[in-house]
Amino acid sequence: MLKHADGKKKYERSDNVIPDFEYLFDEEAPRPERKGKKHGAVGLFYRRLLKKNAGGFIASLLMFILKNLPVWIMPIITADIIDQATMPMSDAVIRRIVIDSVILAVVLLQNIPTHVIYSRITDKMLRKTGAGIRGTVIRKLQHLSITYHKEIETGRIQSKFLKDVESVDALNLNMMKILLPNIIVALVAIGISLYNSLTVTLFFLLVIPVNVLLTQVFRRKMRRKNHQYRVENEAVSAKFSSMLGMLAVTKAHGLEDEEIEQCERTIRRLTAKGLEVDKTNSYFGSATWVVANILSGACLIACAFLALKGIISPGDIVLYQSMFTTINSSVQTVVNVLPTFTTGFEAVNSLSEIMLSKDVESSIGKKKLPAVEGNVCFDHVSYKYPDGASWVVEDFSLDVHKGECIAVVGASGSGKSTLMNLIIGFLQPTKGHLYIDGTDITDLSLSDYRHSISVVPQNSLLFSGTILENITYGMETFDRKDVERVAELANLNEFLKDMPNGLDSFIGEQGGKLSGGQKQRITIARALIRDPKILILDEATSALDNISEYHVQKAIASLIKDRTTFIVAHRLSTIRDADRIVVMEAGKCVEIGSYQELMAKKGKFFELKNLNDMSYKQAESALNDEGAETQENPETSAGESSVG
Repeated sequence: MLKHADGKKKYERSDNVIPDFEYLFDEEAPRPERKGKKHGAVGLFYRRLLKKNAGGFIASLLMFILKNLPVWIMPIITADIIDQATMPMSDAVIRRIVIDSVILAVVLLQNIPTHVIYSRITDKMLRKTGAGIRGTVIRKLQHLSITYHKEIETGRIQSKFLKDVESVDALNLNMMKILLPNIIVALVAIGISLYNSLTVTLFFLLVIPVNVLLTQVFRRKMRRKNHQYRVENEAVSAKFSSMLGMLAVTKAHGLEDEEIEQCERTIRRLTAKGLEVDKTNSYFGSATWVVANILSGACLIACAFLALKGIISPGDIVLYQSMFTTINSSVQTVVNVLPTFTTGFEAVNSLSEIMLSKDVESSIGKKKLPAVEGNVCFDHVSYKYPDGASWVVEDFSLDVHKGECIAVVGASGSGKSTLMNLIIGFLQPTKGHLYIDGTDITDLSLSDYRHSISVVPQNSLLFSGTILENITYGMETFDRKDVERVAELANLNEFLKDMPNGLDSFIGEQGGKLSGGQKQRITIARALIRDPKILILDEATSALDNISEYHVQKAIASLIKDRTTFIVAHRLSTIRDADRIVVMEAGKCVEIGSYQELMAKKGKFFELKNLNDMSYKQAESALNDEGAETQENPETSAGESSVG
């Protein structure tokens, strides 16, 4: 269901709705560490998928039988015409041949509409299944916690989503258009042969155990090789993603050759595993082809001897040879797609690694606050990561009233960002409680709660698009005047005047056409336009120069009124006006007070402030020295500045 801008409900057509297939991967499937997981997870997945698509599945098979009638009818008619041709000319013989011709024409012509209907039913079912799997994986990834995403490489997730979902699509396609149709073709051909001769049919059935035996010989090796190839492919994808993220650093340090060598090393391993898969598939395909042709030749010779002895007619040679060829071809086709099945089954197991994860943020049955006021209370909160040995935050208590501005300072690793992630709900307290307007955050619907907060992270997160699209990200409706207002407050106008299309200018991949300070100001504008009740600034001005920071700080100072604000500060001089400053050290709160109180106390904050001022004076001195060197040696300086 969608909503118009006027709030009226608009219902989508049911066939346009992407289904949710998460239950197909339900935890009833065996765990990865349990024996038999590969068969159990895949078997459960397809049993449920078949049950869901039972109607379309049955209709597809019925249409396939109708459209495939020529395959079975033509050999029968051909054999009958040959037998009639060996008889003396008569009206009965001519009438029989005419009847055979009419039947053949009808059977052939009906293939056109039945094939179109079959394709329509099957293709629609396959496309919708593929869309459902993709949509389900995306939904799951959105619901998984930040902790989960930090523990798995982005490249591996991309490989699972792109390559594995594509492999499952290929598996479904082969099941519906190759496996099941060829099984039906073989069974009908066996039935026709059995109707005519039990002896000949028993010979035909030798095809099945011989091919099954061949499959058993190669199956385990193919599964193992495909698993190894899939793991190496994920490693290449992860390395590629890492390479793109480090591209600027790589080039700045002249490490292109080293990075190329590392990437090529992973590619060589992937190529080696791919060649092993190809080698196994090649032996398998060659062996099945040779066996198929040996059996086909044996069938032809056997039928010839039976005809010579008068057991069967000359026309029956064509019938049996056609039926055998049909059976043998169907079995061969099924056998030849087994490598694709192996790859597809491995892909289902790979996707199950995501779908079976329990590290999710669920809002089912959680409380929705009518309106977030902005009261935040830490009650003896402690946090450590699931596999961590030490506390990142330990026994932290703080009662924040709505409208207060709280600054959090401390050295790197002191727990500042962890506190912010707890407020956002990215992390849940290991001990103690965190209350939002008197409600424990673990009882809140986080997705609903987060509509009332805005976050400006330390690293600017932008996407390829316009400045306007980045500021209004996720907003269904907005007033352009509001965007222009927050752009002015966040000091965007300083560089917007030089952009070709102002707010409608494209900023490139991840804002690559902008400086760090410009990107950060866009993220600040994105936070401000949402008019949040809780505003979190995680070192939001760290990438700004002094002039830009002055303008942004003025904007922030006017906007923190009537909203609860948490500021993680890098430059301690910027938090003079905070109501309270929390000083963190090794995960513990060591001081709380106003700027003046903490400076007068001459404790940890006083020490940090002096160190902070000293580092900036040293940096300023270094910059002045660099400026002097620039005047003396402008060519060297120009080269260095281009790298910086």
